[in-house]
Amino acid sequence: MTGRPVPMPTELSEPFWASARRGELVVPYCPSCDLRFFVPEPACPGCMSPDWRYEPSAGRGTVYSVTVVHRAPGPGFDTPFALAVIDLDDGGTLLSHVDAGTPDKVVIGLRVRVDFRPFTNEITLPYFVPDAIDGLD
Repeated sequence: MTGRPVPMPTELSEPFWASARRGELVVPYCPSCDLRFFVPEPACPGCMSPDWRYEPSAGRGTVYSVTVVHRAPGPGFDTPFALAVIDLDDGGTLLSHVDAGTPDKVVIGLRVRVDFRPFTNEITLPYFVPDAIDGLD
């Protein structure tokens, strides 16, 4: 393992990490205002209800915004890499690495799907890759 920081699950985020270990993407959902959001917060950012829950996501979406990171944010990160805001088809957005082979292939509008990659025995990271269903390999 490299010196890259390991995410530390909290009480709020543990269900997200447990689902990722199973190869499932979940996002916080507020039934009070029908909002999907990320990152998990003690209360829904839309209506301040504390009664949100995690809901499954199909893990497919579209790159809304992207930047190529050339300067590592810390030890253990291989650069360059594409960091993008993903608009999920079933609602909400996520900030994630997108692995399309080379960072210059990650463009706004690219269709992507989640791809889970073990990082440690306890942490599996969700990355996004081009969605082969749309013929973008």
